[in-house]
Amino acid sequence: MTTTTKVAWIGLGKLGLPMATRIAAAGYPVQGFDLSAERTALAEQSGITAHDDLASAVEGCGLVFVSIPDDRALLGLMLESGQLLAKLASGSVLVETSTVSIEASARVAAAAEERGIAYLRSPVSGNPVAAESGTLSAMVSGPREALEDAVPVMATFTKAQYWLGDEEQARYAKLAINLMIAVSAGMMGEALAMARKGNIGWEAMLDLMADSAVGSPMVKYKTQPLKERDFTSTFSAAQMAKDLDLILGCAHGDGVAVPLAAQMREAYSSLIGTGHGEDDYIAAIHHTERLSGLPAIERK
Repeated sequence: MTTTTKVAWIGLGKLGLPMATRIAAAGYPVQGFDLSAERTALAEQSGITAHDDLASAVEGCGLVFVSIPDDRALLGLMLESGQLLAKLASGSVLVETSTVSIEASARVAAAAEERGIAYLRSPVSGNPVAAESGTLSAMVSGPREALEDAVPVMATFTKAQYWLGDEEQARYAKLAINLMIAVSAGMMGEALAMARKGNIGWEAMLDLMADSAVGSPMVKYKTQPLKERDFTSTFSAAQMAKDLDLILGCAHGDGVAVPLAAQMREAYSSLIGTGHGEDDYIAAIHHTERLSGLPAIERK
């Protein structure tokens, strides 16, 4: 199937590229942009028309998606050197999928409103594997009618789109979910350290955890990599530390007590300081093992 709805995708990283690829595979013409020549080359191989500059990448596109790493990149792209908002036509729908702060997102929202652009905050929950299979979940806030227009395209890479309100609710939701993920990683580390001290086999305990009352999708997904002691990153310890900084800033600004978030931020600081910053966030188990005097288990 081919459709005449032209879509732009800005930011073709680990999550952005598979999401954009699924849109293209569904028959939508997709125009892409990324600062990395390597990522744009991969995009071309995936059926995306890559552009060398932002203006041409968004030309003629009423629906524009963005996937970038942090606040600095968001503000640089939208309001500063990138001037993306100035390049979009009035009436366009801008769907921003990243994990960023409430404050940075609100600045973009105000500027978008001035230009008559419908701004959807739509961070996603999931990893590159979920992006490739189209099973991400989108937390969305902003104009509901704009979401209704965007849903057919978003459904190519998400299994659900949860509309949460007109303002920054999606940003709060994403930070809340990532807080639970970070604390779950710490919880798994402590539980596994206790099991090792009790002479329970590493793989046996992981199987038990996955099949127990706490066997969440995250626990199940991490069971096999942990069995293999494979810490190849789907979302790094350094990225989780960045998100925990956002969580702490958000919570403190709103008067919410988050002692578990603070504790996990220190754990990830330790991981980064001991050379595990680019390991997957589940490498939090290294921190507990080290504190417990447990030697690392050799990878199979």
